[in-house]
Amino acid sequence: MQKIRKEYLSHKDFKPHIIAKASTAAEGLCKWIIAMDMYDAVAKVVAPKKAKLEAAEKEFAETMAILEEKKATVARLEARLAELNEALEEANIKKKALEDEVQLCIDKLYRAEKLIGGLGGEKVRWTAAAANLQTLFDNLAGDILVSCGIIAYLAPFTLPVRLKVTDEWRKLIIDLDMPHSPTYLLKDVLGSDIKIQNWCIAGLPRDSFSVDNGVILDNSMRWSLLVDPQGQANKWIKTMEKPNDLQIKKFTDGNYMKVIETCLEYGKPALIECVLEDVEAPLDPILMKNTYMQGGKEFIALGDNVIEYHPHFRLYMTTKLRNPHYLPEVFNKVTLINFALTKEGLEDQLLGIVVAKERPDLQEKREQLIVQGAANRTALKQVEDDILRTLQETKGDILEDETAIEVLDSSKLLAVDIMKKQEASLETEEIIEKFRLGYRPIASHSAVLYYCVTELPNVDPMYQYSLTWFINLYILSIENANKSKDLDKRLKFLKETFTYNLYSNVCRSLFDKDKLMFSFIMCSKMMLSTGEMNHEEYIFLITGGIAVENPLKKPVDWIPDKGWDEICRINDLTIYKGFQKSFVDSPSKWKEVYDELEPHNKPLPLGWEEKLSAFQKLLIIRILRPDKLTIAISEFVEKQMGRKYITPPPFDIGKSFGDSNCLAPLIFILSPGSDPMGALIKYCEKMGFSHRFNSISLGQGQGPIARAMIEKAQLEGGWVCLQNCHLAVSWLPVLEKIVENFDLTNTDLSFRLWLTSYPSDKFPQSVLQVAVKMTNEAPTGLQHNLFRSYMSEPLKEQEFFEGCPDKDKPFSKLLYGISFFHAVVQERKKFGPLGWNIQYGFNDSDFQISVMQLQMFLNQYEEIQYVAIKYLTGECNYGGRVTDDWDRRLIVTILNNYVNPGVVSDPNYLFCDIGPQYGLPRRCEYQDYLKHIETVPVSPPPEVFGLHMNAGITRDYSISLELTSTLVLVEGGGSGAEGGNTEVILVQMASEILSKLPSTFDTEMSQKKYPVDYNESMNTVLIQEMERFNKLLNEVIRSLLDLQKAVKGLIVMSPALDMMANAMLLGRIPENWSKLSYPSLKPLPSYVLDLVERLSMLQKWYENGKPPTFWLSGFFFTQAFLTGSIQNYARAKKIPIDLLIFDFEVRKVDYETTPAEWGVYVEGIFVDGGRWDRNEHVVAEQYPKILHDTMPVIWLFPKLKTEFVEGTRYKCPLYKTLERKGVLATTGHSSNFVLAFYLPSDKPSSHWIQRSVALILQLDN
Repeated sequence: MQKIRKEYLSHKDFKPHIIAKASTAAEGLCKWIIAMDMYDAVAKVVAPKKAKLEAAEKEFAETMAILEEKKATVARLEARLAELNEALEEANIKKKALEDEVQLCIDKLYRAEKLIGGLGGEKVRWTAAAANLQTLFDNLAGDILVSCGIIAYLAPFTLPVRLKVTDEWRKLIIDLDMPHSPTYLLKDVLGSDIKIQNWCIAGLPRDSFSVDNGVILDNSMRWSLLVDPQGQANKWIKTMEKPNDLQIKKFTDGNYMKVIETCLEYGKPALIECVLEDVEAPLDPILMKNTYMQGGKEFIALGDNVIEYHPHFRLYMTTKLRNPHYLPEVFNKVTLINFALTKEGLEDQLLGIVVAKERPDLQEKREQLIVQGAANRTALKQVEDDILRTLQETKGDILEDETAIEVLDSSKLLAVDIMKKQEASLETEEIIEKFRLGYRPIASHSAVLYYCVTELPNVDPMYQYSLTWFINLYILSIENANKSKDLDKRLKFLKETFTYNLYSNVCRSLFDKDKLMFSFIMCSKMMLSTGEMNHEEYIFLITGGIAVENPLKKPVDWIPDKGWDEICRINDLTIYKGFQKSFVDSPSKWKEVYDELEPHNKPLPLGWEEKLSAFQKLLIIRILRPDKLTIAISEFVEKQMGRKYITPPPFDIGKSFGDSNCLAPLIFILSPGSDPMGALIKYCEKMGFSHRFNSISLGQGQGPIARAMIEKAQLEGGWVCLQNCHLAVSWLPVLEKIVENFDLTNTDLSFRLWLTSYPSDKFPQSVLQVAVKMTNEAPTGLQHNLFRSYMSEPLKEQEFFEGCPDKDKPFSKLLYGISFFHAVVQERKKFGPLGWNIQYGFNDSDFQISVMQLQMFLNQYEEIQYVAIKYLTGECNYGGRVTDDWDRRLIVTILNNYVNPGVVSDPNYLFCDIGPQYGLPRRCEYQDYLKHIETVPVSPPPEVFGLHMNAGITRDYSISLELTSTLVLVEGGGSGAEGGNTEVILVQMASEILSKLPSTFDTEMSQKKYPVDYNESMNTVLIQEMERFNKLLNEVIRSLLDLQKAVKGLIVMSPALDMMANAMLLGRIPENWSKLSYPSLKPLPSYVLDLVERLSMLQKWYENGKPPTFWLSGFFFTQAFLTGSIQNYARAKKIPIDLLIFDFEVRKVDYETTPAEWGVYVEGIFVDGGRWDRNEHVVAEQYPKILHDTMPVIWLFPKLKTEFVEGTRYKCPLYKTLERKGVLATTGHSSNFVLAFYLPSDKPSSHWIQRSVALILQLDN
């Protein structure tokens, strides 16, 4: 093999493929040799290896056997190890789980301790809160029902009405066994303490009534219209909504709807202020919320515009009207809320002001605490909300929620901090409140006084006073009052100063007739607030109680029917129990009081003097001697408050100017006979403003000139006076805007705007409320009037007084005569219809032109021209103002006493023969006349004015009646009956009246029985009277039935029915009856009885034919009856009716049983100002204290005018009522006038003319 390998295999050509080329067999051999070589080489290597393999295999087999044994052992061990590992794993897992559980428990324990520590202190509060919420939830049905009722129905009403009705509703809820809270407050059910606190900070008064109003506004589904006479709600809304870009407009602004549309679109709040009694129609879609959805958005159509309705839009409306009357349609569109300021709300404000002045640091601290308290409450509420939200949002176990625990913990820390602040605040508040409590009496006192002025506009529309004005006066009084460290003394000084400041400031803007009224209001309000006066008694004093028919017969004739009715009514008042019996048992004792000259100063008999207080005695005076009530009240006020409260401060233009500023006008409220321009011009000169003073009398076309004057004076610091504003009613809204735009940026500090105006309900309230108001009436009293004439131009000028050098004595005497005449014609106005039928505005200009003409006539003519002087003075100068023919006759007659030859020639001439003081001085120098005037009484007896002494009683009674009527207006027209009593009384009164009224006349049947007859005009008169009474009767019955339904809630109580109810409670004839009625001044019970008598008269006429004597007073239209009578005669005698006149014969009987052949017998006529002497058959003087006399039957018989002879008879006017005045006809006669009678007289007619003797068809009792 070595050889082969060496020789063959190593050869280069020893390759199968090469050898194959030479020989195929050799190729195979070559392959075999190569294979053998390979085999040899392998065999030699493999054999030892095989041996080794075998040995190894054997060894391997042995080893494998051992290995298998070991593997089996290992397998067993591994199986065991796996088991152990598995057990270990389980143990470890269990251990980990246990360790985790232990840690979780530790964490939970920590969190629980933290949570319990954090919220545990709140357990009591939260538990109580939860219980409270549960209680609220349980009582929700009843509480929400009442709350909805308050919002829907009670928002327009005052607090007492709300409380009363709410109590009634709650009683019904109790009866229905409905769940409800034992104590109910609207703010607890629908309010939020935090929201309310924020409202109060924004200016909402803190009293419960105002807070409830805020809750109602916040929860109402309709937009609210706030009755806001004091402007508190307006101010609150402006402050509250200021951050939200509140838009403020008025209906008088031309662009108000554009602004509203913008607010709607962008979600801004809008306030419409100064709303009157009409709500503009363009607002209707907004008020009714007529919106619709489109594309997921809300829209509203306003006319042709479609606007997107923003959900944040809010609308508020406010009115300054104190007692607006809105139609039911308005109530259906808005929630009307009464936001009138309550005494409690005002008292809180005034207390804050006085404390701020006395201790500004404490007040400031209190205000800070209020704001801080509100912030704290808000923060605390946020914390509570966070806690509750966290608790609600946490899923599963809260102890496992670390984040929640952290939130709760931090919330608790914040809550604790807030609570500590609150506690600290409470301590400070207690200290402040203790100090404030000391000043509460002055705040309470002043709040009472505020309500003395709020109802004065009911008396006169010019008597307007704003809350801002009141508060400014209050602040000024605090600053000016005497200081003292003793609190009681300081309070006394504050009360005295503010009370008198209010009295004097208000008095200067009141007419004289209303000044005592205001003093008494102040006095009574203060006494009512302290319990010294009983409200029921006060109402009786001013009303006489509710006038219902009195079934008890009058025991004596000397007491008037009205007095007896009031005696019976006063017996129902607690303190007066037994008074009626006392009067019936001992009328003579009370007659002594009745006859007393000063009954108010006479002790009451039978123990009543000791039983009754000074105030309670006034009620007795009202009953027995109402004519002395005014003086009794005056003395009562003087005793209670001091003399200065019945002696008003004199007119002082300088003081008024001192209280004014450049932004507030000064207003002269005019009265007949007053002209302040002279005083104003003099004051301008005194202040050095003559060159910067301009005035203009307003009238047609003067508005732009006046505006230009004001704008110029504003810039230059001048004074402007606009006279007679009442004559430019259409321009007054422009004046209002001008005044509203006054501010310190456009107005010089020296600028003043002066205004003069007669009272007008069209005068802007806003101007009146900010203005300084003054009245300057002509002086009253004979002496004062004479002094005024002699101390004024032209008499005070020596040149004028001595202007008739050749006739100085006649001139001075006639001058005094005309001065006396001027005083008399003015003073007669005090006597009402006895003085003049119509109240005329005689003034200084009438007097001045008359005396200047007197001087002219004396200088130009040798003889004194008495006729011309009397004509110019009586017919032209004074008579030019006189519109009533009977007053014209009177003024000419009066003048004849003062301008006649006797005045000049008789040294002992007397204008009135009751004393020398009513004559002329012996010497005729100017000073002699002044000295003589000093002897003339200020208030002389009525005889000086040509009247009977009884006229003084009539005058005093009229003054007392006017005073009590005015007090009723200030009281708000209340009757004194409250709530359910009023309703019961009204239903009872209506039922009683209806029970007395017959059914209407059947005019068709009447016309058949009494057809139109040419020869009997009375048939037509009867039918026409029936038709007139039917109209009245239908209205009376209809309105009474409606009133009963309204009181029972079956129909709406309309403004007309409300007015009717108030009139009935006050014993007055309702206005809706008066419009269809014959004239009457009777109280309601007497009017009803009178109406029934008239109806009965017509019924008897229908049944029995014409009566022989006609009750003239019973006719609706008396003139038609008289015309019918004279027409019968004219037709029978074939004489033209215009040639006939009535003549008169006063019979000696009270009733004729046989009809007159021609003409008519009439009865039921009374004499006013005189009496009929039945013995002498002439007009005679009245008996003392007997104001009216009944005439016997009078025969009115037709006569040809040519045959009529007046003779010495007195031409006496016949009037329908004691008022005498009415609507003037073109004839110059009043609609109250019927006919002139001619009555026999043994005295000159001039005597009875000055006595104002007249015949009256109907008295007022």
